Amino acid sequence: NAFEILAVLVIAACAIFLVRRNVIKLRRFISKDLDGWPRSDANYILITEIILMSLFLLLNASDTLLQSRGAEHYAAHSTGNFIISQYLHPIINGFGDNGLMTLERGSWWLHIVGIFAFLNYLPYSKHLHIILAFPNAYYANLKPMGEMENMESIQKEVLYAMQPELIPTDGSAEAPKKFGAKDIMDLSWKNLLDAYTCTECGRCSAACPANTTGKLLSPRKIMMDTRDRMEVVGKNVKQNGEFKDDGRSLLHDYINVEELRACTTCNACVQECPVSISPLDIILQLRRYLVMEESNAPQEWNAMFSNVENNFAPWKFSPDERDKWVQELS
Repeated sequence: NAFEILAVLVIAACAIFLVRRNVIKLRRFISKDLDGWPRSDANYILITEIILMSLFLLLNASDTLLQSRGAEHYAAHSTGNFIISQYLHPIINGFGDNGLMTLERGSWWLHIVGIFAFLNYLPYSKHLHIILAFPNAYYANLKPMGEMENMESIQKEVLYAMQPELIPTDGSAEAPKKFGAKDIMDLSWKNLLDAYTCTECGRCSAACPANTTGKLLSPRKIMMDTRDRMEVVGKNVKQNGEFKDDGRSLLHDYINVEELRACTTCNACVQECPVSISPLDIILQLRRYLVMEESNAPQEWNAMFSNVENNFAPWKFSPDERDKWVQELS
């Protein structure tokens, strides 16, 4: 009986979700980043779940009806009527015993095969989040949201600039490696896990001030693009035994500069995510690469960067003139 109640709740929930997506059409479910397969994928899964639960109820209804008729071994294993499926008896009562047996066995096999087919489909669908949501939440970053990881090479470079006497004299100082991320190979395993955990619910994009004001940025698209790039790289490695440059990268080919610059780093997307995904972390790493590797930044940013580099402050005053500037202000 508990399973039957659960089955009815699943059917009701899936029906409500289908209505929200296709009748009410909530804004986050009809945005253009869901065009094509992502939107169909969600609908197919909801319909499949309704069919699987309906088969379960039909299986129980035909089984208990056969018991009441004393058919073969069914009567020897009486379970009594179930709380929900008993109301299906009038619908199938017109079947003969052989027809009910076919219905009962067919429902059982379709239900079992459907479940196994669904499990095999998971790795190719956004519904992989069913498996990955819990580990992803467990490994969520507990630091204050928006706090960037320090780059050790940059810290050392600044330290050596301020205190040259600390520079190793044995030549052990390593040259800085790549700054930020250009492709998925430069992202952390947690970033990649985030991409596969994304449920495509759109709560992040709905909360994003850049997205709601018409900017190109969509945090959901950032995660979907990362996952799409991972799929392409995975096929590349599978075909060649190792990754061979395909002339494409996550930055520019999947996620463009306009999207990255639209981000205000407000953390609304991180706050809203129900499975602890951080689109912001990927955005920050891609922006790091843009600025530090490609020197690709708006003119206003470049002026500030030059001041920080030369004057150790965003303002156009040398360190020696700071006290004088403060005195003038007072």
